[in-house]
Amino acid sequence: MTGQVPPRDFVSLRAAIVEGRDTLPKRLMQVASYALERPDEIAFGTTASIAQAAQVQPSTLVRFAQHFGFDGFSGLQQLFQERLKGRNSSYEDRLRDLEAAGTAQADGISILNGFVTAGHKSLESLTSSIDPAAFEQAVSLLASADTIYLLARRRSFPIVTYMSYAFGKLKVPCRLVSTAAGNDDDLLAFAKPSDAALAVSFSPYAAETAEQARMMSEMGVPVVSLTDSALSPLAARSRVWFELVEADHAGFRSLSASMAFAMALTVSVAEKRRMG
Repeated sequence: MTGQVPPRDFVSLRAAIVEGRDTLPKRLMQVASYALERPDEIAFGTTASIAQAAQVQPSTLVRFAQHFGFDGFSGLQQLFQERLKGRNSSYEDRLRDLEAAGTAQADGISILNGFVTAGHKSLESLTSSIDPAAFEQAVSLLASADTIYLLARRRSFPIVTYMSYAFGKLKVPCRLVSTAAGNDDDLLAFAKPSDAALAVSFSPYAAETAEQARMMSEMGVPVVSLTDSALSPLAARSRVWFELVEADHAGFRSLSASMAFAMALTVSVAEKRRMG
């Protein structure tokens, strides 16, 4: 947009993207989604490599940058690079070394080390990516619920499975909404505004989870969600939502930080209920 003052930092850019997500052209939205999900790749990549990964033309990256007031893509990329200043990059460097080694590091112990490194990086970024006030809000909301409905599919399913197990042990009423009987909608029909839902989904987002979160929200049931982008379909449906991007090794993402977050949330909810 000609004459527009560009965002001063990554947080401001993310806010501008979220605010304008309903009006962004399809290809620019594609770049926006990639930029918010993989900000480190935007910081380190070339125009050609980023365009290929985001499945757009290099000119689309330039148009995206100009849409938010930058003269060109390099100005936008500098904003992503500034985001990384002050961060401990040792894990990032080690992970990049493993990725660059490719098949030469395909033996079992190197693969293990790669996943351990990715797990460290995810956990390292966890505390800085979670807003303490939002976390306390989520704890209060879930602790005050009559029943907590747990929504997830595919890669996210182990997270809510653990939470269901732990809530059961901690005597916190909950329902895991993903059954072999296929009666998920019947379970959701029992929900009421005095309940709450916890939804988890990462890109590519599970359509079932997004739809269930929509249903709960429209029924007046407050939703807390864990996802990986401000453009996630869960974000717009949630009373409180958290953005958490796991590091990967060779394209495989673990659940290290997500499980740590789930454990902390589960225990915090149980403790708040116990304290009354």
